[in-house]
Amino acid sequence: MRDPLSIPTRERDLPILRAMTEAKEGLPQTAADGGGQRFEVPREDAGRRLDAWLAERLSLSRAAVRRLLARGAVRIGGTPQTGSAKGLALRAGEQVEVDDAPRPEDERAAPEPGAPLTVLAEGPGWLAVDKPAGVPVHPLSPEEGGCVLNAVAARHPEIHGVGEGALRSGVVHRLDVDTSGALLLATEETRWQVLRQAFREHRVEKRYRAIVRGPLATDGERRLPLVVARHQPAFVRVARPKEQENARETTTRWRVLERFAEASLLEVETTSGFLHQVRAVLAHEGHPLAGDRTYAETREAPDPTTATRHLLHAASLCVDDVAAESPDPPDFAVVLADLRARG
Repeated sequence: MRDPLSIPTRERDLPILRAMTEAKEGLPQTAADGGGQRFEVPREDAGRRLDAWLAERLSLSRAAVRRLLARGAVRIGGTPQTGSAKGLALRAGEQVEVDDAPRPEDERAAPEPGAPLTVLAEGPGWLAVDKPAGVPVHPLSPEEGGCVLNAVAARHPEIHGVGEGALRSGVVHRLDVDTSGALLLATEETRWQVLRQAFREHRVEKRYRAIVRGPLATDGERRLPLVVARHQPAFVRVARPKEQENARETTTRWRVLERFAEASLLEVETTSGFLHQVRAVLAHEGHPLAGDRTYAETREAPDPTTATRHLLHAASLCVDDVAAESPDPPDFAVVLADLRARG
């Protein structure tokens, strides 16, 4: 019997055959209304998160996929999905339709040649920059500016498409918006893969400097399971017994560098990397970061500093041939000098 895809047809039948060919080859099909794309979840992808799976198929960032979900542009089995479906576990054979997805080439950080950028160190396929407090690592939409990646893309256009690509191109790890210090990016795909593997294997030595409330008596280490208790705005806490299954095991070490009457200067190391890890763990110990309004509880002593952001600074990172150090930023140095003056 002849393969029906090899039989010549009339021009009006070509769209039907094109859809058959795409389905046969595992490619996305044009949605029935002509305004989007349709995918079938293969058996090997069952259980994957919807946002991560779609991001791969559309060559977009997860943030872009979540914006599609928020405006109802994604349907599963004909049912429109909302933003809360981003973590939905997919089932084999499900039909996922997407309307009006942006083109991958439109999902990129806009280069900003005039944006300030301090390079701490660089080498083949990588650079470490000094991220100021208050500056995001990467944009959440193509229109957003004022991020580290915008400045880097202007100097290194080859970074586009590296790693996660799109609006996270080249980003090896992240720092909170109000955390300052050494940030690592890759400008070559091979180097990004090597560096990400080093982070997964916990081989990267990361040291932070932190000013916390209260005189901390001794050095310490805590291994704690953390969970994200709230997403917008983000809030992390130690997992409760029933949350252990979804928790991430973390390790945080600190050394007391200086002790003052109402505060302490710490050097902090983390072998794991979890959202707000240092902030959440030190607050759990009863010593929230100076300036941290999110994790300081009202029953604790008032902030002894005039800090306007949480005083956490990524002072250094080192792995293989990559090494970078960042000096204390001005606001951190001012608070530290005042504490020393007061004793």
